[in-house]
Amino acid sequence: MKENPQKQKVNGNRILLEKDTFKFECHPGVACFTRCCRNADMYLYPYDIIRMKEQLGISSDEFLKEHTISAFRDNKYFPSLMLKMSDDEEKSCPFLSDKGCTVYEDRPFSCRAYPLERAVARLNDGYGRLVQYFIANHSHCFGHMETHEWTVREWTEDQQLQQYDEMNDLWVDIDTIFRRNPWGDKGINSPALKMAFLACFNVDKLKDFIFESSFLSRFDVSEERKEKIMETDVELMKFGFDWVQYFLTSKGPLAPKNS
Repeated sequence: MKENPQKQKVNGNRILLEKDTFKFECHPGVACFTRCCRNADMYLYPYDIIRMKEQLGISSDEFLKEHTISAFRDNKYFPSLMLKMSDDEEKSCPFLSDKGCTVYEDRPFSCRAYPLERAVARLNDGYGRLVQYFIANHSHCFGHMETHEWTVREWTEDQQLQQYDEMNDLWVDIDTIFRRNPWGDKGINSPALKMAFLACFNVDKLKDFIFESSFLSRFDVSEERKEKIMETDVELMKFGFDWVQYFLTSKGPLAPKNS
């Protein structure tokens, strides 16, 4: 069988979409259904934490302690978070039941987007973004043999990826800062790293830090934005990203009050 001319192989299981269609479907009738929910090395992004902890009705602290593990992976200057699997023989996802995913409406980005992968890079001007789409194709997944054809836009809308893409784009900007080793000689033992981790992944403690310390007396934050970060975790997380950018680079939209 000839290779699809719309696609270009990149490595063993990732294909660059040069045009914007692919075939895939996942449902209980597919023989491998929920196979990918076992022994998974599942990265979690900051927005994933918000969605999942709200779905479970627990705090950020509880979610981080009960459902995540951290390790230094592709970024040696900042830890990655992965979903902690269950202790059963198959190392199943803790949210997997006989009927499927129990947090499906708020499942993590990596589950939600599969098989589509969205790669984002900053252009040299520091403002534009280069976005490329790939298809992950694992041998254990029979969903690729289904006949339903999608465009990237259709898949994005069907899987409700728009908010995830927006938040993950903001995360790319912050992760780029971390990759430059902003901690200096203290490295991963820097108190600034711990503060950055809190600001990115623990919105509940971030809110306490903002509203129960002298923070707001030191920074120029409009009343409108104060209301927004009080009302929604999404706005709070965006504010946390701005705070990280400021205290690590002295740049960005957040600024101290005039003395």
